[in-house]
Amino acid sequence: MASGPTWSARSPRRWLGRCCRHALVWGGVALAGAAAAQPTAVVRYGVYANEPKVFLDDAGQPAGIFPELLAAVAEREGWRLQPVPCEWQACLDGLAEGRIDLMPDVAYSPERAARFDFHQTPVLHSWSQVYVRRQAGAVDDIQSLRGLRIAVLSGSVQERALRQLLDGFGVAVQWVPVASFDEGLRAVASAQADAVAVNHLYGSRHANAAGLLATAVQFNPSALYFATGPGRHPDWLATLDRYLQAWKADPRSVYFQALERWGAPVATAPLARELWWALGAALLLLGLALAGAVWLRRQVGIQTRHLQASEARLNTILDSVEAAIFIKDPQMRYQYVNRKVAQLFGQPAEAILGKTDAEFFTGDSLPRIAADDRPVFDRGETVSAEENIQLLGEDRPRTFLTVKLPLRDPQGRIHALCGISTDLTEYRHIQAEIHQLAFYDPLTNLPNRRLLLDRLHQALATFERNGLDGALLFIDLDNFKTLNDTLGHDKGDLLLRQMAQRLKEQLREQDTLARLGGDEFVLMLTELHPDPLEAARRAEHVAHKVLLTLAQPYDLSGHTHTCTVSVGVALFSDAGGLVEDILKRADMAMYEAKAQGGNTVRFFNPLMQQHVEVRAALEADLREALAQGQFRLHYQPQVDDRGRVLGVEALLRWSHPQRGAVPPAQFIGVAEASGLILPIGQWILREACAQLLRWGGHPDTAAWRVAVNVSARQFRHPDFVADVLAALRDSGADPRRLELELTESQLLDDVDGVIAKMSVLCAHGVGFSLDDFGTGYSSLSYLKRLPLYKLKIDQSFVRELLTDANDAAIVRTIVTLARSLDLTVIAEGVETEPQRQALLGAGCREYQGYLFARPMAATELEAWAAAQPPAGAAAAT
Repeated sequence: MASGPTWSARSPRRWLGRCCRHALVWGGVALAGAAAAQPTAVVRYGVYANEPKVFLDDAGQPAGIFPELLAAVAEREGWRLQPVPCEWQACLDGLAEGRIDLMPDVAYSPERAARFDFHQTPVLHSWSQVYVRRQAGAVDDIQSLRGLRIAVLSGSVQERALRQLLDGFGVAVQWVPVASFDEGLRAVASAQADAVAVNHLYGSRHANAAGLLATAVQFNPSALYFATGPGRHPDWLATLDRYLQAWKADPRSVYFQALERWGAPVATAPLARELWWALGAALLLLGLALAGAVWLRRQVGIQTRHLQASEARLNTILDSVEAAIFIKDPQMRYQYVNRKVAQLFGQPAEAILGKTDAEFFTGDSLPRIAADDRPVFDRGETVSAEENIQLLGEDRPRTFLTVKLPLRDPQGRIHALCGISTDLTEYRHIQAEIHQLAFYDPLTNLPNRRLLLDRLHQALATFERNGLDGALLFIDLDNFKTLNDTLGHDKGDLLLRQMAQRLKEQLREQDTLARLGGDEFVLMLTELHPDPLEAARRAEHVAHKVLLTLAQPYDLSGHTHTCTVSVGVALFSDAGGLVEDILKRADMAMYEAKAQGGNTVRFFNPLMQQHVEVRAALEADLREALAQGQFRLHYQPQVDDRGRVLGVEALLRWSHPQRGAVPPAQFIGVAEASGLILPIGQWILREACAQLLRWGGHPDTAAWRVAVNVSARQFRHPDFVADVLAALRDSGADPRRLELELTESQLLDDVDGVIAKMSVLCAHGVGFSLDDFGTGYSSLSYLKRLPLYKLKIDQSFVRELLTDANDAAIVRTIVTLARSLDLTVIAEGVETEPQRQALLGAGCREYQGYLFARPMAATELEAWAAAQPPAGAAAAT
């Protein structure tokens, strides 16, 4: 035995008593198995009013989850079902007396296990809840029930569990026995009672219609079964187990179909704080009892038999609870364990004493256990935590809610640790099942309507805060009913699962895909863009990807099937912050898509739809323009301070047969977004190089340079360098006469990659200029690293040069910077002679703008240049 106090007959009792007080807090309830019954061909089963689990419909026929599942078993087993309508207590009496063979919707309890037989696999997990009238005061906790008249089903689990719960808290109420849940709801609605306790499935289905609200008081989580009289029909119970186990393993089974048809939203709730008060009261009472026992022991200390009897009773208490209770010494060796610990470890208590956790838990679990043990010994803390730890020989971890507290000797020194652990593994599993059923579609495992609405509320709230627009895409299969009618519902379900998988592959992390039911899916896109038009464009892009993705053939168990969908789109900015409105508008847009023949996308907002259609038409015309050669290059001359033409800037022009001359500002953005800027940019490069070659053969134009604008998307393309070199090689143009204009925005990402591409082309003689300089966020630290030879002063600074001192200062700064970096500088947008003079005074000696010439075709430019006075004459004017 390690150093520390000697464990005498008195010592375990003293410290086990302290553990006992905590064990009563954390103890659970064990579930028991069931016996067997006598088979028969006719099954008389009880039917009472507990919708949606079991009830008689308007036609007087049994309905609900349990009758539907029992009917499915009976059909397969050849049983003949004979329903026996009855009130709840009469049903149980009939089952006990043999007038009823099988009773559905029976919650397991040790008391009932003594009267009836149960099968092994639960049909449902349920809990009970208290409901009150809407006009009643708030019922936030157990104490709020004090003095109320509470209606309970006579002889039910709810009655027994709620009585025990309220007695434990010392809350006195007036009980109102009723024969059915419906009678209980009516009693509250008619003010004959103040509250009613019913199971949550019945309450969520009927409380609202009765004018009742659910309270925060939830209790008695339980498993629900079919039950028979003791020893009467074991083969029926075994048959039910077999079907339930098979059905629960198949999400398409009649079991999940019944849950989806009859199930109501469920939720879990944390333990009410009143439970802690009640448990504290229980601990106080126990403490007083133990104090009395200590006083008596001191008075009759010589009566050892009394001490032994008292310790035996204490051990009985500790062994009767469903919590694992243990004591460890400072070396973390077990000094005491109760029956539950022995069961967990699979060894007798005597074999566990003196051993450490290393002999019972996996290596990965030991640091977690030690992390909770050390603060108890080192700092005297009481530690309460959930521990996910794994026992040796088990294939998965368990979850324990564990409280560890220090045990002190009379001098106040900590000599041991007392721990109380409750196994929450099954509870967490039930929570996960309830959450899955409440928030996810059982067929596709996608979020259901309830979870979608919750996320949509959050997304609209985020949109109101940050202004980033989003969109809702309502997706509906075209002619889905035909597939179900011809190939069967199993193929239809398989198609829906495959479609869900394809749609999930299109999601971003922040997006949500949900199935509303049937063949309807909803895709929520968030944070698309602050501009509604751009957000609409991006939503349309995703919608068309959805059309293409879902139109690919499906393999339905050897049958190839192709289908289309209709997509309706509504933007967040159209909904005014209302969830119902945006769902309705997306749905209306979807029906408009179907009215157009399906396999298409429609926006709810007519202006957005018009914008999308105009943009789509423009994109189609751009493709046609590229194929039909409708593009032309115009050139604007660049001159020096003497009026001599140094070069030109190549500018794209589009002459459409119907549109006429289309301004670049109208189509360049569409070309960028659609990716057409890549083939258009390649055409510009080839055409500019060909023109360079033609001018190179004439003495008057041989020295001209041609500047070509390069888009960000074109420059980032992996083949950009190869495309430029191919255009030069194929045309035979002099690379030293080609100048590529980049913008500052192109330099912000991957500076090293930009420099690498520029360096390769510079090595072949190609020059680079920085366009629109001063409008971006150029960093001098990397500007000096770039292989540039020219800066272009943006026309926005030139326009107000004579009237805005700031623009004048910026121009002088740019000129000074260019000189310091040994770069040429040119000003664009020069339209007046005073502007040119001011630029010349600032040190800028190269210009481009309407003062000299507008952009024109190559032949017009040549004629214009020939008509200019000799260099120097212009400068003298």
